[in-house]
Amino acid sequence: MTNQEAKFILSAYRPGGSDAGDPMFDGALAQARKDPTLGAWFSTEQRHAAGISVRLREIVPPAGLREAILAGARASGGAPVRSWWNRPGWMALAASVAVLIGLSAILWRHGGSRAEMDRLAAFAVDDTLHAQHGSHGEAAGALNVLLSQPTTRLGGQLPVDFAALRATGCRTIRFAGHDVVEVCFTRGGVDFHLYALQKADYPALPAAGAPEFGTQDGVGFASWVDAAHRYVVVSAAGVDAIRHLL
Repeated sequence: MTNQEAKFILSAYRPGGSDAGDPMFDGALAQARKDPTLGAWFSTEQRHAAGISVRLREIVPPAGLREAILAGARASGGAPVRSWWNRPGWMALAASVAVLIGLSAILWRHGGSRAEMDRLAAFAVDDTLHAQHGSHGEAAGALNVLLSQPTTRLGGQLPVDFAALRATGCRTIRFAGHDVVEVCFTRGGVDFHLYALQKADYPALPAAGAPEFGTQDGVGFASWVDAAHRYVVVSAAGVDAIRHLL
């Protein structure tokens, strides 16, 4: 089963675990538990679905709606009958639905950004754990020296020349169809991996915000943005070691 096939199946999984005993979902759920990227997507989808479900339950039909519908069905030729879409009950219900659609769109956009952040974190952690690392070139060397200094604070603007790093030997990998550069450095005997992405390449990622911290597979990470780049720093030493850098 591919991740796309698993997503197709899991898109029908209801929030709250009511489908947990359905064997139709067993294979896709097992794959989501094994694959960090798929698991992050599934968690985001479930949060979004749960939010929409709560909002749906909050919609209360207008008072007298049932009676208005029955009265309309009984109405006949004498007095003119107001069109059904022009009746207060239906208009109120339509307004409620319009609000829900707008709210759903906001939740979806937020959920999409969260899913992209989860995928980026999963990508960086997986690369840290399983890839062969190493860079060369003057730009990568200078950035390595800067990052290794105990006085250098991460979490804000860094002197990253993305084009120079990529062109002169910095390790370059691909995420979601675009280049990412990685610089490894050591501080206080602890190894760290810094991943830099060009913000313009990833419009679905949040363009601003405070640094975010997290842990996946026992590996700590933090992510933040500056004017031109999105960064993820990863360390097997855990998230507390990363907090000391920011």
